[in-house]
Amino acid sequence: MMTDYLVVHLILILTVAWVLGSLFYRWGLPVILGELVAGLILGPTLLGIISWSEPIKLMAELGIFFLIFFSGMEMDPEELLEHMKPALLVAVGGFALPFFLGYISTRAFGGTQYQSLFMGMGLAITSLAVQARMLTDMQIHKSQIGHIIIGAAIADDILALMTLSLLLGLAQSGNLDVLNILFVLFKVGAFFAVVIVVSHYLLGNLDLRFDPKGPRAFTFALLVALVLGYCAELAGLHLVIGAFVAGQFVRKLVRDPKVFEVIRDRFYGLSYGFLAPIFFVSLSFHIHLQLDLSLWIFTAVITIMAIIGKLVGCTAGGIVGGRTFWESSTIAFGMNGRGAIELVIAVVVVNLSDQLMASGSITEPLLTNEQFSALILMAFITTLISPISLKWIMKKGCSADKHTEVCKVWDKQQHR
Repeated sequence: MMTDYLVVHLILILTVAWVLGSLFYRWGLPVILGELVAGLILGPTLLGIISWSEPIKLMAELGIFFLIFFSGMEMDPEELLEHMKPALLVAVGGFALPFFLGYISTRAFGGTQYQSLFMGMGLAITSLAVQARMLTDMQIHKSQIGHIIIGAAIADDILALMTLSLLLGLAQSGNLDVLNILFVLFKVGAFFAVVIVVSHYLLGNLDLRFDPKGPRAFTFALLVALVLGYCAELAGLHLVIGAFVAGQFVRKLVRDPKVFEVIRDRFYGLSYGFLAPIFFVSLSFHIHLQLDLSLWIFTAVITIMAIIGKLVGCTAGGIVGGRTFWESSTIAFGMNGRGAIELVIAVVVVNLSDQLMASGSITEPLLTNEQFSALILMAFITTLISPISLKWIMKKGCSADKHTEVCKVWDKQQHR
């Protein structure tokens, strides 16, 4: 419901996010940092003016959805396929090592088997929404490294959601169900198989005609995004995967440059100008600081493990995939942000834990309050430092060699 209360909250969120985003941009820092700080100021961490509510949650989820849809429209599908090998290797390396480090760290702090597994998965996640926004802010999303980071983030999210499905099944039944594993793999494979067949064989030669000044093109793109987002959910994937694929779909089907530019501009305004700032501001609403030394020690350990795991794992994957050490390191720094899928998974695990505890199926929670808080803090910290560290390594690498492809793209944008 659009109440006066909600309108005032939206005015505050957009105003403070716009002011701080502009300041951070003027200081040479990504806009996303200003929006995260705006959430700290308005949320329970400092002033406590605005808290997490259902209307804000809905707008934040729409923010993720349209942000990723716009990113899908911006990315060249042929470029993504060309860099699929290094992207997959980066994703696997950047998922496996943080998962292992998160598992052993939680066990070292007395966590149960299930708690350690879920914490490990939390450390392994990369947020597609955060990476897309960060790369776009820096204007390197169309570079080779940008395509690898996005491709790896998509693969990472798919790995995370499949792992979540398997772990939830394990927690509920007490044993690893091979049929459930095969069914999950089948649904994911079927989703991408259907998308590829429809895109390349059924609609490959279709040339849709729209009036550039009319709303029908925007409505068509919106319908494609919603349908594929819903199909992704049915396949056990998050709707952001469907949103990205939908963006690729629209890019392929709308061939008139004028019409495509109109659709692009409208979704850019809707996402970056309205809904995406609400999402990034609301991320900070989950931070509830406590004066608990054990919580801060545990948070520090898993945050360090999360950062090391991503940097080492993704760098190794990039090198194996044929990229240079500097390129691989840059990709690794770009993969270190979390925040969107992380929160979704943490809430799902906590909700299931409450149900199983109430039914007597388990005697220990799947995630304790301390572990949940540590995960949220870790996600926020890595999201906060990711754009800063990526910009730092870009400056350092490009000052040594300005002739690499990504440095040429970045230098061109810096001098616009």
